[in-house]
Amino acid sequence: MEQLPGFLGLIAVAQGAAGPVTEFSDGRVGFVQRIGFPDGREAGAGVALIARGIALFAAAGSRRSD
Repeated sequence: MEQLPGFLGLIAVAQGAAGPVTEFSDGRVGFVQRIGFPDGREAGAGVALIARGIALFAAAGSRRSD
C-alpha cells in the first residue's frame, strides 16, 4: 500500500507523455487519446496528467521520509 502513490504516479506520467506525443504524431496510443471528452485538447490533458503524476511522486517521497 505504501508504493501505490508511486505506481499511480508512474502510470499518470506515462499516459500523460503519450498524450502530446500521439497528438503530434497522429497516433492513437494512451488513455487520453481513447476517451472522448478532451476532443482537441489531448495535449493539454496529457500535460495535466504529467503534472499530477509528478505530484503523486512527491507525495510518495514525502511518505517514505516519515
